[in-house]
Amino acid sequence: MTNETGKTGKTNEVTVVLSKAGRVKIKYPAGLLSDDGSRVSVRAPWAAEGVRDFGFVRFEPGDVFTEHFWRDRWYAVKEVRTGAGVLKGWYCDVTRPAVVEGGEVRIEDLDLDLWVSADGGEVLRLDEDEFAQSGLAQRDPHAAAQAVAALDELEALARQGGFGALWPAAAATE
Repeated sequence: MTNETGKTGKTNEVTVVLSKAGRVKIKYPAGLLSDDGSRVSVRAPWAAEGVRDFGFVRFEPGDVFTEHFWRDRWYAVKEVRTGAGVLKGWYCDVTRPAVVEGGEVRIEDLDLDLWVSADGGEVLRLDEDEFAQSGLAQRDPHAAAQAVAALDELEALARQGGFGALWPAAAATE
C-alpha cells in the first residue's frame, strides 16, 4: 500500500471506513488485493449484521465483496458473490474520492447508488430521493454535481457492457 509519502509498505489488511453525513456508518476489516496509487481493491465478507433484503438482491452472511475504491473518482464498485463464488451482481456507491492513509480506506457516502444484476439485465438507480433530501446540492453544489455525474457514468458503463473498463482484466479476478 502506498502511504502519504509515496513509499510502499507491505500490508495484507486495511480497515474500510464508510461515513455518511459526518458519522461513521460502518467500519470493517478487508484484505488488501492491490493499490496502484489511484485504485485500491479489497476483499471482505458481508460486514453488516444479518441479512439485508433489497427486493432485487439479498446481502447475507457468507457473501463476499470485492471492492474497488478510487482516489480520483466519485464512486466505489463492489462485486458481490455468494460464499460459493456465484456472482450476484455489482453494488456501486457514489462517494467522495477515497482517502487512503494509516491502514484505512475512508469514503463518504453521498446517498446515490446503482445496482447491476449478474447478467447485466437489471440496472437500477437507487436512493435518488435520499440524495435530493440530503441538501447536498445547496450545501456543496460542486460535490452534488460530481455525484450526479458519477451515477450517470456508472449507469452508462453498466449499460455498455459492464465495469471491465475500470480495471485491468487481472484485477477482476484478484
